[in-house]
Amino acid sequence: MARTGTRGPSIDALTLDDLSDNDGSELRNGDSVEAQLFSGCDLSGRDLTGASFTECEFTGVTFTETKLRGATFSECLATDLHAPVFSAPRSTWRDVRIDHARLGSVEAYDAQLRGVHIDGSKLDFVNLRNSTLTDVLISNCIIDELDLGSATVQRLELQNCRIGTLDVTGAKLKDVDLRSSDFGAIHGLEGLRGATIDDAQLSLLAPLLAAHLGIRVE
Repeated sequence: MARTGTRGPSIDALTLDDLSDNDGSELRNGDSVEAQLFSGCDLSGRDLTGASFTECEFTGVTFTETKLRGATFSECLATDLHAPVFSAPRSTWRDVRIDHARLGSVEAYDAQLRGVHIDGSKLDFVNLRNSTLTDVLISNCIIDELDLGSATVQRLELQNCRIGTLDVTGAKLKDVDLRSSDFGAIHGLEGLRGATIDDAQLSLLAPLLAAHLGIRVE
């Protein structure tokens, strides 16, 4: 029986076949790459602005301060990514799975995410301000700070995650499921409209909600 009327994200299965090995040495900004396997590459500091990757797999790739502004990832699989700074503002992610990433500061503001699954990852700061998220599942992740300020979010589930701080200031949420995750703090309580929480989370939020509404509890 369905838990509530909250609609979960729709994530399509991802299958990649017949990929060609690519060491990344020839990648340039604006390139369009299809059906390539990048394994153990260090792309740190490279300018890949506006690059497009379709049906590609990234395994053990380092993206430290790689410039990915406006880049597009479509039907891609990424495993064991590493980057103290992952810079991809205004990027587009469609039908992408990311597993076991270890990323520090993720700058993905003004981005477009659709059909994205992030699993088993450790992320320090994720900046998705002003982004549009549709059908996104984040599972089994530890995120120190998740910034969804002014984002438009539809069918997002945070599943079995530990979030230090969630910022939803000015966000527009619809079918956002937070029930199985833990939060240290939530900023912008008015932005939670459209989210689903459980009884235990409501109890923890009660003091914050009372303070936000100016209610004195004695």
